[in-house]
Parts: sequence; C-alpha cells; structure tokens
Amino acid sequence: MKTFEFTKEINAPAEKVWETLWNKSTYSQWTSAFTPEGKCIVQSDWEVGGKTFFLDDKGSGLVSTIKSKNEPYEIVFQHLGEVKDGVEDTTSDDVKAWAGNNESYFLTENNGITTLRAVAHASEEWAEMMTKGFEFGLEEVKKLSEK
Repeated sequence: MKTFEFTKEINAPAEKVWETLWNKSTYSQWTSAFTPEGKCIVQSDWEVGGKTFFLDDKGSGLVSTIKSKNEPYEIVFQHLGEVKDGVEDTTSDDVKAWAGNNESYFLTENNGITTLRAVAHASEEWAEMMTKGFEFGLEEVKKLSEK
C-alpha cells in the first residue's frame, strides 16, 4: 500500500472547512473528480463505529466506519469493503487485500486560516485517481470554504 498525503491552506475557520467537507451539497462538488460520472454522495450516521457509505450516483462505492472523530479538527475513516449494485462486500479476497485502510482528514486553524491535510492509503494502481481526485478536491474545498 502507498500513502497519499495532500495539504491545502484555506482562508476560513476550521468549522467552515469541516462543513464544506461533509455537507451533502458541497461534498458532491469537491469529490466529483473521484468518479467517472462525477457524482459522489456520503451517507453516514457520523458516529464512531457506525457505518459510512461513499457512493457514486449508481449506489456503488465504499462501506466504511469512523475510527475516530474530533469535530471540526479530525476524522478518520476505516474502509471495510465495497458496495456494488447495493450489495455490501466485506469478505471477498479482492476486498480483503485492501480492507482496513484509513482515509483521514486533519484540520488545524491559526488566525482564521485552516490547514487541511488529507491522508489516504491505496495500492499503486489507484495513484493517478487518488492524486487527481485529491488535488482537484482540496482546491474545490478551498474555493467553497472561502466564499
């Protein structure tokens, strides 16, 4: 597995950046580079140990859990498996090869400027998608948060 880390300074308080990250309407905007169709949604109970789904507009994507959360400064998701056509898979050999990887977001604020750091783990085959998605995505978070 490879670690991907991306950082963006945003001229907005941490609370505003957090809201931009996880609000349903803005989430779909900043994550649009992660899927070919350009439409992502997040469904979560936002509880540590609960379920979170990162899905495309066809209902396929990842099933995860929140490993830790300190709103608005940190959230760590642990990916458990995938969802295809509405069916969760957490036990296939393909899923077991990467399940347990984390995707983390850390926000630190200093004088009204928030540094957003995103850290994700994935195999090398996903490097281009991860890099494109996070570079575009964090720039969108910056634009949306600074409005």
